[in-house]
Amino acid sequence: MEARIQLQSDWWTALRENEGEVWVSCKIPGKPTVYGSLKCQGVSCDGIPTVTASEEFEVLQISKKSIHLSCPSGRTSSTFIIPYTSFPKIHDKSITCLDISSGGGLGVSTSTDGSMKIWNCKNGDRRRELIGHIYDVNCCRFFPSGMVVLSGGMDAQVKVWSCEDGTCPATLKGHRAGILDTSIVDRGRNVVSCSRDGTARLWDCGKSTCLAVVADCGAPVNGCCVGTADNSINLGTPPEHPGEREVGTEDKLLLLAREDQKLQGVGLQSRTPVFEFHGSDAFNCCTFLSSVYVAAGAQDGNIYQLDLRCLSTPVQVFHRSGAPVHSIIPVREGFIASQGDGSCFIIQQDLDHTIELTGPDADPVYKVAVWEKCIFTCCRDGLVRKYQLSSL
Repeated sequence: MEARIQLQSDWWTALRENEGEVWVSCKIPGKPTVYGSLKCQGVSCDGIPTVTASEEFEVLQISKKSIHLSCPSGRTSSTFIIPYTSFPKIHDKSITCLDISSGGGLGVSTSTDGSMKIWNCKNGDRRRELIGHIYDVNCCRFFPSGMVVLSGGMDAQVKVWSCEDGTCPATLKGHRAGILDTSIVDRGRNVVSCSRDGTARLWDCGKSTCLAVVADCGAPVNGCCVGTADNSINLGTPPEHPGEREVGTEDKLLLLAREDQKLQGVGLQSRTPVFEFHGSDAFNCCTFLSSVYVAAGAQDGNIYQLDLRCLSTPVQVFHRSGAPVHSIIPVREGFIASQGDGSCFIIQQDLDHTIELTGPDADPVYKVAVWEKCIFTCCRDGLVRKYQLSSL
């Protein structure tokens, strides 16, 4: 565990007032937490405050939307960024999942109010509600076309939706319990779903049929991700009869984040296990960082970075807090992760510091989505937050 700087969630509002003050702290492994403060000494005509730090911290840089702080005793620094804008009126309650279309114009999100909605990414205006699931909708994502949505619900159904008119041309039935996550294979002819029933299923969207139960884990599968694996990784032997092979599943590896503390890899075409990695707690989410590197987040706050060519020891284990890791997605030479304590952060190999996306006050950030230089998050407080980063 590395040292971690934490900053008051409403820091930007407080520091825009003359003599406004906020708290800052740094948790250093094996040492007492360092506490300090930041104080505004005035605001320039262009809206940028002059901020001084107590002796334990340093202000390295400040702009209209961010502040870069260091803690010399912890040998660490972090850049804290506020949202470019927030959308408070998309849903009435906590927002549990979201995704952004390939063109960046539309968003889709689900909520504990039981709704799933399409909205405008620029202003948050609601465009359409997708109605058809019974009970809550757990997950949603756009197909690569950007005009079709895939969703999974507590009703054990996977549905395909048209964004243009809100119709549901395909409903995929076969799971025996709620759907927890989905993944799309290439352009979307085939999709994968995982469920509380412990299975992962491969579907043909056009025929609305289940092609195979790819894995039966005996424990809920919380997350899944399909990616292209390096040629050096043995994905198993495909079925002997060509008719049993699904176009587009060649050389694809399916990652499964399992409740029983296992991250599993399955050859999507061979339907045979490729590996099992045992973690310290239930896995909640997983993603491909490249054709050889993957990352997975666990309930105890651990984030594992693994090399598929050598799974005996993780490349790295990140642990910033004991809060559950809810979401993890790749970005450039790194990843963005969100946790149950309200933190959402970016770790990149070419940066010597962490980027913190601030705003939630200890409310879990359930999902993150990226489109070009924009990052969208959804939170228990019912807000969709939009951040803009020039470095993405």
